Amino acid sequence: MGWFWFIIVGAVAGWLAGQIMRGGGFGLLVNIIVGIVGSTIGGWVFNLLGIQAGNGFVGSLVTALVGAILLLWLISLLKKKK
Repeated sequence: MGWFWFIIVGAVAGWLAGQIMRGGGFGLLVNIIVGIVGSTIGGWVFNLLGIQAGNGFVGSLVTALVGAILLLWLISLLKKKK
């Protein structure tokens, strides 16, 4: 059941980040990828700053969402430089 929730959290976080950063989602597969990569980035940043988002679905979602937003923001910065 762990992988199932990991994918669900990734999809929701990716979709929400897409809504916040660009005004639209990217499709299910890309949302999942953005959310999973975002959860890794969010976990790293939260750990670096000493922030604890909590356990369970909501804490995982917040961490993944923050990381996904950071990921999309960094991608947008790289696209502007080209």
